[in-house]
Amino acid sequence: MFKYNKITAFWAAGVAASLFGGPALAAEETIVVTAGSGEDPTAPLKGIVATKTLSATKTAAEIVKTPQSVSVVTRDQMRALDVTSVSQALRYSAGVFTEYRGSSNRNDEVFVRGFSYVPKFLDGLSYGATASSQTGTFDPWLLERVELVRGPASVLFGQVNPGGLISMTSKRPTSQPIHEVQFRTGNNHLAEGAFDVGGPLSDDGHLLYRLNGIARTQNNQIDDYKETRMAIAPALTWYPGDATRFTLLTSYQKDPDAGYRNFLPRYGTVESVDGSYIPRDFNVSDPSYNQSWREQTMIGYEFDHQLNDTFTLRQNARYATIKQKYRYLVYSTSAANSSVLSRRAQHEQRQTDEFGIDNQLEAQFASGQVAHTVIGGVDYKTSKDKQYLGRAGGSQYDIDWRSPTYGVSVDESAFSPATNEQQNLDQAGVYVQDQLSWRNWELLVSGRYDWAEVRTTDFTDASSTQQNDNKLTWRTGLLYAFDSGLSPYISYSTSFEPNLQTNRAPGVGPFDPSEGKQVEVGLKYQPDSNALMTLALYDLTQSNVATYNSAAGWFENSGKVRSKGVEAEAHATVFDNLNLIASYTYTDAKTVNTTVVGTEGKTPARIPTHMASAFTSYTLPDGALKSLTAGVGVRYIGTSYGDAKNTF
Repeated sequence: MFKYNKITAFWAAGVAASLFGGPALAAEETIVVTAGSGEDPTAPLKGIVATKTLSATKTAAEIVKTPQSVSVVTRDQMRALDVTSVSQALRYSAGVFTEYRGSSNRNDEVFVRGFSYVPKFLDGLSYGATASSQTGTFDPWLLERVELVRGPASVLFGQVNPGGLISMTSKRPTSQPIHEVQFRTGNNHLAEGAFDVGGPLSDDGHLLYRLNGIARTQNNQIDDYKETRMAIAPALTWYPGDATRFTLLTSYQKDPDAGYRNFLPRYGTVESVDGSYIPRDFNVSDPSYNQSWREQTMIGYEFDHQLNDTFTLRQNARYATIKQKYRYLVYSTSAANSSVLSRRAQHEQRQTDEFGIDNQLEAQFASGQVAHTVIGGVDYKTSKDKQYLGRAGGSQYDIDWRSPTYGVSVDESAFSPATNEQQNLDQAGVYVQDQLSWRNWELLVSGRYDWAEVRTTDFTDASSTQQNDNKLTWRTGLLYAFDSGLSPYISYSTSFEPNLQTNRAPGVGPFDPSEGKQVEVGLKYQPDSNALMTLALYDLTQSNVATYNSAAGWFENSGKVRSKGVEAEAHATVFDNLNLIASYTYTDAKTVNTTVVGTEGKTPARIPTHMASAFTSYTLPDGALKSLTAGVGVRYIGTSYGDAKNTF
């Protein structure tokens, strides 16, 4: 078994610039919304306990009354943890395996409930999602909160991973002035400066602005690698009338040094080679052949208009482009008990263009003693993902990690294209949902129908393929909210993802999409607005998984993976200045059916059975060191397997 037992401790202390206290340079005190019945899930929130979610239902729903497992990481929690990525923001959330690659994680790849990699959404629209993969990373300084929805969620968002999704909320203009400047330094030569300003632009308060920016550089754990970023996010909100709001959201992010991504072998990490292990800072690549560059630009808007006391109309839209360039030497193979690694020289270029729009109509009304919140909508997204991957191998690229020699010469003219294609995705969906409240009962019923088309053009052989998928997904949940704050619930939900493999048996047409089905029971407890505790037990199955039949030499659409587990999480503000976060995760994932010999009944690779975490922070309320905050945290990542056959 792969010995990936990991305990990580975190400690932080800082002045007002870095944690819960006010900003280092502030012209005025920032005014924020306090958690409670009036909480706006897109607005600034004081503290670590959020009581409402936007992503679980696409409405401002109370978490304790929503029959779905969801976590919210607030701006204050991200500040306390000093996060530099969205995956870091989720470190203390139950059911999530973040940074499974350690320092080699340039795309915020996250496992949830045993499934990789869950998709990301920004302001309710798909972010970095192509027809067949996820890409990109969004700086958390530009975010107000990060929400994690666990389990199948296609019913509102279309094709998604059955494990769940990550929903990010941008910082928006506020009616109260915000003036914040932050400077940070730390390990690995961290140097960072950031600002966040906003408020009214007009005397009548009908025009608001928000401007966020950050610049950061830090050496990576790996020798000769660093991460450098510059990002800015201007936003404007206009109120042309009391019932209408229009918000323009834009951002630009450039990573001249986007970070590190590579692989390491079994021997030298899990098992020693003659008693020696690969150094933690060992660079598998080469300083002389090293490019890691990324740039992304986004522009979008949110429009909402309250037609009357019952109906509200909304439209959200965004265009985004992500460009990436990478050059490096990547690990390929190595012999048992050998310190010599075979490598490939690799050059990647990729551009992803994505447009999404979501039209919603929400109605709030009562029928007798039953209160309804109904939302119906039509959304559409299209993406174009053009990718080139050229590479070449050979013994001239071998490296001995015991005595590495760098400065290898790479001739890109000798590269062969491993990937040279363009994928175009078009997806349209229509959905409807009703949240019914009667006395202490809460019933959630949702349904959605999707049409998805993927066109793939292979420039190497000038071939093209097209695949069309249609799918109905649905969800229902029932919850009872006791007056004591306890809320038990049960839910059932489904999801789908297209299978795009073209290497199929002769005469076999396009595969059916994979399907996710989940039963979940849980218990939520909210004694007051300063604490929220959740417990969830789930049974999740993904069927129609495409698996490779090595004997036949093609993929087959018959795989099935089942994941069962328990998740517990707590957020609490014990006193005004003392915060606690804790979580526990148990995941029992198995490959139930497959054509891959030796993997049936086995646990998928990189899925820890047990994980646990805890974090606390305290802010001095007064005195000469007022607003000084100290925090300490610990995380445990249990044992997982290193391959699909569970050989180590």
